[in-house]
Amino acid sequence: MEQRKRMNEHERITDPEPVGNERDLDRTLRPQSLDEFVGQESLREQLRIAVEAARGRGEALDHLLFHGPPGLGKTTLASILAHEMGVPIVQTSGPVLERAADLAGLLTNLEERAVLFIDEIHRMNPVVEEYLYPAIEDFRLDIMIDRGPSARSVRIDLKRFSLIGATTRTGLLSAPLRGRFGMSARLDYYSTTELGRIITRSARLLGVPIDEAGARELASRSRGTPRVGNRLLRRVRDFAETRAQGRITEAVARDALKLLEVDERGLDDMDRRMLEAIVVKYGGGPVGLSTIAVVVGEEPDTLEDVYEPYLIQEGFLKRTARGREATDLAFTHLGLPVPRRAAAEPADPESPQSTLF
Repeated sequence: MEQRKRMNEHERITDPEPVGNERDLDRTLRPQSLDEFVGQESLREQLRIAVEAARGRGEALDHLLFHGPPGLGKTTLASILAHEMGVPIVQTSGPVLERAADLAGLLTNLEERAVLFIDEIHRMNPVVEEYLYPAIEDFRLDIMIDRGPSARSVRIDLKRFSLIGATTRTGLLSAPLRGRFGMSARLDYYSTTELGRIITRSARLLGVPIDEAGARELASRSRGTPRVGNRLLRRVRDFAETRAQGRITEAVARDALKLLEVDERGLDDMDRRMLEAIVVKYGGGPVGLSTIAVVVGEEPDTLEDVYEPYLIQEGFLKRTARGREATDLAFTHLGLPVPRRAAAEPADPESPQSTLF
């Protein structure tokens, strides 16, 4: 994730990852209970049942894995679950746990039924992951001391705890780790109505006057992501305070977002550059991701992880066996005529097309 922070010379306003000092501000806007949490209705009910059952039995919550795009509330839900259970939460991330001793230090200091939250769990060191298996399965640690002929194993019993993992790349999780979670839940993008409620609540907490139309305008450009919506709210608040008597209306939001180069579909400058690279330079594609990365001056992994998901979900882009291809919607959105397309030839299964990706 650190590599992705250098995407542009300036901060990307629609980046679903927290940037700068946003983590502290995000905490102030986070809901504290499942009742306050907006969206993910089915998941919320499942979690409510799990919490009530665990509390009724006096047990730790079952191990949970949250997966889905960044900015949808995985960390928030982990904090809420700890709060609902009335237990402390210890937060860390996969890349931070470099050695088995780092993990052992965390686990041995956990209180009974406490929550251990590991963000980006797919990036955990494989050696550390091996030590995690008996910890989450049998609540014990087997530590090797010394090496060679004098090596011996020491078993440490742990208090029963709940592991909550979060990942944006489920496919990178090893099968043994994935199989040890009692519950796996995907968080999906939010509707405009849900985002409007989230933005209205955040505005109230920030002391920002906003009307329903203004909240709806921000929500419609938030890419289905609460974190993006809250970031847009803060930027539009600055515009409103300096240019519009401090109140966010639909017109104020529209003028501010135009200045911020966020269009009516939530696309920013890099999104449009990516689409233009495919549409203008390569006639709509298909074209390999590495080629697009060279044209726009960005890393392929960043394009694939950060930009593509939303463009694909919104129907601007599609992946094919021969590369990325812009849809008719992309041409229309860029104000260009939709070309007549020849029928695609079937891909040769023996050709090395994977190099295009």
